[in-house]
Formats: sequence, structure tokens, C-alpha cells
Amino acid sequence: MVGAKPIHTEEDYEAALARIEEIFEAEFDSPEGKELDILVDLVELYESEHVPMGYPDPIEAIRFRMEQSGSSQHDLVP
Repeated sequence: MVGAKPIHTEEDYEAALARIEEIFEAEFDSPEGKELDILVDLVELYESEHVPMGYPDPIEAIRFRMEQSGSSQHDLVP
């Protein structure tokens, strides 16, 4: 398991994300699948401690939802 190591720095974090991208479609019970499971847990732990999520801007949230649904501003007018 090449990428499964503690994440202490931004460099470690970026490396873990890159490895996750490489093995994202690994079979669940394969060595890569087990590594993926560990890396995802490590990344989630690192993000919970170092990456503030905050709340989205309400206008940006509306724009994002409109984009997802293919809506326009005109569609919101009754």
C-alpha cells in the first residue's frame, strides 16, 4: 500500500488526493481497494482538522442548483 500513511502536511494531503484519484475505481477487496478505504479515512480526518468548510454563499448556492437543473433566471419568475 504505497499511499497509506499519516497525513501531516499539505504535501501529504495533496499526495493522498492524487493517489485516491489513481485508484478510485479499485475493486473493494483488492489491495488498492483497501488502500483507497484507508486513504479516504485519512483525508477526511485531515480535512476535518485543517480545511474549514463554512457555509456556501446563498446566491452561489442558488446559481449552482440552477446550473445543475439547467434552469435560467427566467425559469424562476412565476
